[in-house]
Amino acid sequence: MKKYYEKQLNEIESIVEKINYFSYISGLAYWDMAVNMPKEAGKSRGETLGFLSSELYKLITNDRTYNLLCELEDISDLTLEEAAMIKNLKEESDKTKKIPEDIYKNFSIDAAKSEIAWQDAKSKNDFSIFMPHLEKMVDYKRKFANFYGYEKHPYDALLNEYEMGMTVEKLDKVFALLRDEIVNILSKVKESKVNINENILKGKFSIEKQKELEKYVLDLIGYDYKNKGRIDSSEHPFTTNFGNKDVRITNHYHDDNFYSAMYSAIHEGGHAIYEQQISDDLEKYGLQGGVSMGIHESQSRFYENIIGKSKEFLRLVYPKVQELFEEFKSVSFEDFYKVCNIACPSLIRTEADELTYSLHVIIRYEIEKELIKGDIEVKDLKDIWNNKYEEYLGVRPQNDSEGILQDLHWSDGEFGYFPSYALGNIYGAQFLNAALKDMPNLYNEIEKGNLNGIKVWLKENIHQYGKLYKPAELLKKVTGEELDSKYFVEYLRNKFKDVYEF
Repeated sequence: MKKYYEKQLNEIESIVEKINYFSYISGLAYWDMAVNMPKEAGKSRGETLGFLSSELYKLITNDRTYNLLCELEDISDLTLEEAAMIKNLKEESDKTKKIPEDIYKNFSIDAAKSEIAWQDAKSKNDFSIFMPHLEKMVDYKRKFANFYGYEKHPYDALLNEYEMGMTVEKLDKVFALLRDEIVNILSKVKESKVNINENILKGKFSIEKQKELEKYVLDLIGYDYKNKGRIDSSEHPFTTNFGNKDVRITNHYHDDNFYSAMYSAIHEGGHAIYEQQISDDLEKYGLQGGVSMGIHESQSRFYENIIGKSKEFLRLVYPKVQELFEEFKSVSFEDFYKVCNIACPSLIRTEADELTYSLHVIIRYEIEKELIKGDIEVKDLKDIWNNKYEEYLGVRPQNDSEGILQDLHWSDGEFGYFPSYALGNIYGAQFLNAALKDMPNLYNEIEKGNLNGIKVWLKENIHQYGKLYKPAELLKKVTGEELDSKYFVEYLRNKFKDVYEF
C-alpha cells in the first residue's frame, strides 16, 4: 500500500526539512539574543523571531501539509520512523492550527521583549519592570489553553506541550506523595546530630579557574563541546541545539560560589549529551530532539545529581578542585562530600539541594495552575510567592531577584515547563534502577573515571530514539514499568541516610 504514496511521503519529508531549517534559524537567533546581542537590538530581534515563527506556522498549518498528513496517517505498512513522523507532525499541526496566525506571531515578538525586560528587572531587582510583560505572557497562555482545549483544567492544555498526556489530576497525586515523603526525610535530617559546615563552599573563586573546572567535569561526563558544541555565558544557564552536531550550553558564574557553575555545567552537559547522542537517521523525519521536557530533565538531573553528587564522582573530581582552589587543600574529602549533599532549605531553585529541590518545583506548579485558571493574578504573585516559600521551606525572599524574578521561564511564556524538573527526578531514578541491573558496578567504574559505560547505556536505551516513542512508551520500554515515584523516594532516603547518619 505504501508504494502508492511514495511521492506524498517524499513531499512530507521535504516539508520536515524546511521546518528543521526554520527551527534552527529561530534557535540560533534566540541563542545570540541571550549570549551576544546588544541591549538596544531587542526590538528588531523580537520582530525577526516573530517573522520566523510566522513562516514556521505557515509550514506546519497550510492546507497542503495538513491534507498530506491526513492522507498518510492510516497507511498500515509505514516504517516506525515514518509513522512517528506523520503522527507527530499531525499532532503539531492540529494544535498549531487552533491558534490564529497573528496571535502566534505576536506571541513570539512579545516573548522576546518580555525576556529582555526580565533581564533588566532582575539586574535592577525590580519586579515592577517585568510585571506588565508577564501579564501579557499570562494572557497569551490563558488564550492558548482555550484554543487547545481541555477536559478538566486549562493548565492541562499547557502541561501537554511539555509532557504529553500529563494532567493536573495526575500531578496533584504524584506531587502530594512526593512532597509528603520529602518532608518526612527532611524532618529526620533536622533531627540528625550531623553538622555540616556550609562555609566550606564560601570564598572568592577565580572565574577562569571555574571555567577550567567546568571543562574538566564536562570532559569526564562526555559532552563534546570542542567539535559538536560550545560553552558561553548567559544570565540563566541553558542548552540549545541545531541538530545533533551543534549542541550548545551556557553557564553563569559567581565569584563567591564555584559550586553553582560546576553543577550548572554538569546539568546542561546532561541535556547536551542527550541531544548529541540522538541517531543521525531521525533528523529527516523531524524526530531529532528529546521526546519531552520531563525525559530531558531526567537526563540533566541524572548527570547533575545521581552521578555528579555521588560519593564516587566527587572522589574522582576532588583532587582537581583542590588543585584549582587552594582553600580546599585543608578540607577532608568526607566534609566536601557532605557539604555537596547538604539538605538545607534555600531561596534559589537552581542552587537548591537535591532533597528540597522538588519543593521549589511544586511551589511553581501550584502558582502556575492557579494563575492560568484565573484564580490569582500577576499583581498578587510577589506576595503569593514569598508566602509559599515561607510555608513550604521556612525561608522568605528579601528581594525580587532572589524571589519572583529568579527564573527565566515565565518571561517567554513557558507555563507548564516547571513540573518537568520534578518529573525528571522521578524518571531519572527509575532509569538508574534499570541501569544498575545491567551495570551493577556502575559506581565503581565512575570512581575509576570510566563514565563512558553509562553514557553508552543511556544512548542505547534512551538517547538514540529521540522522539520516536512517546514519554510513557519510552519509560515502559526502558524499565518495564509505568511512572512510579517510589524509586526516587528510595534514592533520596538512602542518600540522606548516608549523609546525615539517621
